[in-house]
Formats: sequence, structure tokens, C-alpha cells
Amino acid sequence: MSMLLIKGSFRVDGNAEPDGDTLPFVPDDVADWKLVGGRAKVVPKADGRAAVRLEGVDALETHYKKPGYGPERHQPRKFGHQAGDALLKHLGFTSIDRHENETVTTVPVQVPGFILTSGADAYGRCIALVFDGSVRQPVYSGYEVSVDEGLLKKSANYRLVEDGLAYPMFYPGLPGYLREVLQAAAREARDAAPPRGLWAEDKTTDGALISGIESITDDITGSVILPKLFRRLKDYLDSDAGITSLAGFSAYLAGAGDEYRILPDGKTKTGLHRLIDISDDGKTLRMTRRSDELLFLDK
Repeated sequence: MSMLLIKGSFRVDGNAEPDGDTLPFVPDDVADWKLVGGRAKVVPKADGRAAVRLEGVDALETHYKKPGYGPERHQPRKFGHQAGDALLKHLGFTSIDRHENETVTTVPVQVPGFILTSGADAYGRCIALVFDGSVRQPVYSGYEVSVDEGLLKKSANYRLVEDGLAYPMFYPGLPGYLREVLQAAAREARDAAPPRGLWAEDKTTDGALISGIESITDDITGSVILPKLFRRLKDYLDSDAGITSLAGFSAYLAGAGDEYRILPDGKTKTGLHRLIDISDDGKTLRMTRRSDELLFLDK
């Protein structure tokens, strides 16, 4: 597996809202963004920065909003904040001050590092493995480099999964042999005694009791679930004032048209309604597959 290497700095200047799987990156040579392929072009801000979305992981949402689907929401903040802080610390930020509006101030303001990317997503975010400046770079910036198990384990992506602070989440840009590394790390974190990080409270496959939007957003009583499921459920519950029932959620998921395959070699299927189970009383929701068993195709 070859990925494009871009050398630069991770920058958090007080206006940024980094979370556990997305943060700003500035290449040493801003023209390097033009080398990134994918579904959309990376369009940097005036200072060269653009959003980098971590390949292979999905951290709890600290601020999520889809136009036309209600106000901005967040998942229970505990593990989302832990993931965000851990990501910044892994990359070399020594002091992190998180504000009420989810902006973050750090010391230093920026740290050196590099990313390895296979392309951008439909939103123009560069999807990448991210590394702090102490990791030895395979080659110079702007070159395609091979990524093996050893290099992946040095990434902040791997460390977040290893610590149980993010779910593994796979799209076609990550090959099978690297997915297996993250799968193993997730299983170890999940099966530890006690389970590490969010796995101690995860309700994705055990079942979450849903009685309204607070069931997945409240910092004290809200259920911890896979962020992808949270995003779909949040949009459904916010799509019409007063919705508290799961009665129409399966139909909503069918209409969303998410495409995926069951690993290792399942056929393409459409609709997350095929992966959920709603209790007979319509109050409990669970996924029938873990995220590391799935390959999503809507990157």
C-alpha cells in the first residue's frame, strides 16, 4: 500500500475546533495539497491549513450538525474530549485548554509532523494517517511511500484505537492488511479487563435505550454508540419536532442509502437498516455488527 507523504505542521490557534478524529494541518509547501486526489479537491485556507480526517478511526462527536436537520449536537462529552486531548498529546502539544464552544487553545500553537494520505473525501477533507515529528519519515515530502504494520503502529490513528478512545471505521482507502492491525487493537482494548476507554460504556451492539434526543446526547445519562449510528439517529430524531419513537428509523436508514460490505469479502449492500435491530417495544436500538466487521463505501 502506497500513500502520499506530506510534511508540515499541525496548527491549533484558538479558533480551531479539533476533535478526536479531525484537526488542521499546514504543509511546508502549500502546493502539496494539489497532489492529493480523491472525491473532492482539498481547498486550503489563506494560511495554507486544511482539515485532516484520520483514516480508519471514528471518535465520538463533540459538535455535529447537518444542514436542515436541527441544531448542532454532541455525544456524551467524556470520551469525545478524551480522544481529542489524546490526539493532540500524541502529536506533541503539551498544554490543551478546551473551551465551552469546543474551540481549543494549545501550547505550542503548532507542532511539526507529517501525514500519509490516499485522498480526500467528498467534503474536501484530507483522509490520512497522522504522525508526530519524532517519527522518522520514510522519504521526502511529496512522494508515495509504502505503509506497513510497523509504520501504522507509530501513527496517532493506531494509538487512539489501542487506547480504546476511538472506534475502528473502514473505507476503501485502507487495505485489508492494515485494517487487520486496527481490528486487533480494537479487540484488545474491548476485551481488556476492564475494557479500555469508551468500550467500558459502549452500547452499540448491546443495545441503547432511546426515548428522545437526550438519550444519545446527555453528558450523564446519554448512551455511548458508534458515531456513524449517532449521526443517522440524531438526524432522524431532529428531522421533525417531537420525534421520540424509533418506529420510523428503519425506513429512514433505508432511504439514506449507505453502502457497505461485511468483511472480509461480503457483497455490497445498501441501507444501514439491515444492520440494526429494534426491540419489540420500539425502545431499544442495537447494531448487529461491530464497526470493525464493516467496510463502508460512502467515503
